[in-house]
Amino acid sequence: MAAPQNDLLALEKKLIERQEKLEDKQEQLEKDKEILEKKREEYSQKLEKASSLTREEAKQELLKETEHTTAKMIARMIKEGEEEARRTADKEAQEVLLDSIRHGALNYIPEYTVSVVKVDDEEIKGRIIGKEGRNIRAFEQATGVDVDLDEEGVIRLSSFDQIRREVARRSLEKLLKDTRIQPFRIEEVVQQTRAELEKILFTEGEKIASEVNIFNLPADLYPILGRFKFRTSYGQNLVVHSLEVAKVGIHLAEEIGADVNTVRLATLFHDIGKVLEGEGSHVKLGVELLKRYNFPEAVINCVAEHHEDKPFSSVESVIVHIGDVVSASRPGARYEDIENYAKRLQEMEIIAKRYEGVEDAYAFEAGRELRVIIDPGRLADEDTIILAQKIQQEVSRSLAVPGEVKVTVIREFRAVYPETTI
Repeated sequence: MAAPQNDLLALEKKLIERQEKLEDKQEQLEKDKEILEKKREEYSQKLEKASSLTREEAKQELLKETEHTTAKMIARMIKEGEEEARRTADKEAQEVLLDSIRHGALNYIPEYTVSVVKVDDEEIKGRIIGKEGRNIRAFEQATGVDVDLDEEGVIRLSSFDQIRREVARRSLEKLLKDTRIQPFRIEEVVQQTRAELEKILFTEGEKIASEVNIFNLPADLYPILGRFKFRTSYGQNLVVHSLEVAKVGIHLAEEIGADVNTVRLATLFHDIGKVLEGEGSHVKLGVELLKRYNFPEAVINCVAEHHEDKPFSSVESVIVHIGDVVSASRPGARYEDIENYAKRLQEMEIIAKRYEGVEDAYAFEAGRELRVIIDPGRLADEDTIILAQKIQQEVSRSLAVPGEVKVTVIREFRAVYPETTI
């Protein structure tokens, strides 16, 4: 038993000695750690002294340096991006614009100053002329258009006023079907057709709006839009112009992410003032109309700004302006001479209508003849000669009309019994 006990004592002694050594090493490590901390502190103090910065200040300085480096990198990237954009922007803009112009192509073919009515039988022209030309004179007097029967198979109706010409065309088609062609019947049909004009304009307005996918407009606006078919601006039909502007503008809006619905409405209505009566420019008249019908402010602003009368307030206004310029300035779009011609004929009629007793007036033969209808109850036969002379002198003096202007004053008294209601 003595031997195992001695072994245990020896093992215990060894463990104690090892424990003491470990404690000595632990104590030495603690001392070394203290020495390292002191040296680290000394080095920090020396660095702060050398750089005149505290630790926090050094940290902020390092962050500033990093930010400065990063900013330089970002600035360089931005500059490179701008240079790349400048190199490609013009080309890309041209491509977008050309693509938009291609989208503006129309199948609509406008009429300008002549309408054609086809006839199957040349003998019908004799009935249109009537005995001693009374039928054709009554038709021209009632409609205010010039009738040309010279070409085989067709009858040409000429007038600068397209609504007047449309009434004449529809009236003549009715008379050809009816075959009862006589002065009284002519006047009756023309009056009926004029009464139907509002329905005609409504239908045309619906067609124009549907071309650019606009529906559910206030009913009163469709006849106003319908007048576009019978209105030109510098020789350019207003339907053609408005649809071109709409199609170009809508495509541009889709390409750049603008409000397509705003552009759709603004392009269609940007020239609505040209078919309205009132004082002021077509822009002012158009804006007033849209306000009455409570159009969105963005649309009204586009119409108000499309001629740059006011600074552009939105990208949609710029798009409407661009579409307007593209349509108006394309080769062959406008003919200012035609517009001046129509204006001169209108002024001739206005001059005649200013005189007392005049009911209506029509300019014929490209302005070489002016026919004036007077109220027989207000002017006597002898007054018509004096009136014709006064009108002819004022037209010649006020307007630069080539050649001599022939003024025909018509005074006709009729008694009908029993009175016929049309």
